[in-house]
Amino acid sequence: MNWYLKVLENYANFSGRARRKEYWMFTLFHILILLALALTGVATESSVFIIICYLYILITLIPTLAVAVRRLHDIGKSGWFYLLRMIPLVGPILMLVWFCTDSEHGKNQWGDNPKGFGNDREISMIGRE
Repeated sequence: MNWYLKVLENYANFSGRARRKEYWMFTLFHILILLALALTGVATESSVFIIICYLYILITLIPTLAVAVRRLHDIGKSGWFYLLRMIPLVGPILMLVWFCTDSEHGKNQWGDNPKGFGNDREISMIGRE
């Protein structure tokens, strides 16, 4: 749940990098919340829960896009590549492969590796503590 809240705290942060774990844990909780709202709406036959579900989607649209862009940054791709998702069949498969790809080691143009592996800054600090 902390990963989900971390993404919500970085509400509109499209810069930087996001680890696989951050992206997938956010996605897991996001889908679970959507399922709970939708199933509750269907079970109670209440349109209120369906409206709440749509409001939840609208509220979390920007954080969802932001974490996806940061995930693309983590593998060394521009956030504009997320637009490839609109290509039927090929786009979603390509996004799935990229979102499952390991982080680019070391620093890239969007910042240090969030895992800390391969960061020159970490290596240069050895022995200076």
